[in-house]
Amino acid sequence: QMQLVESGGGLAQPGGSLRLSCAASGFTFSDFTMTWARQAPGKGLEWVSGIFKDGTTSYYTDSVQGRFTIFRDNANNTLYLQMSSLQPEDTARYFCVKLPRHWGPVIVRTRAATRDFGFWGQGTQVTVSS
Repeated sequence: QMQLVESGGGLAQPGGSLRLSCAASGFTFSDFTMTWARQAPGKGLEWVSGIFKDGTTSYYTDSVQGRFTIFRDNANNTLYLQMSSLQPEDTARYFCVKLPRHWGPVIVRTRAATRDFGFWGQGTQVTVSS
């Protein structure tokens, strides 16, 4: 059974940090590009970050560049998103997403975020507020 289980969300103050985790099972984790997407209240889905299967290539949307870091531990089938300098605009539900086979992380620059692509977890809520 293929599963992606996110954790680590919660409440943070502006300027604070959180680390999200995604535990993967039911597929060969190291064969796939993995990504994070998010959906803010009342807004659509947005690609946030992605990382190639071996960790050699990564992608960040402009709004999080320099503040977020994506990394993965293939030995433990886990994807991470380290979020620093959090802003209220980062408030959203964050989803771990497995991209289709052979897709690299940069391809999301030319694709709208939609559940039609890849396999999605249930998400974890991040709220940034004073």
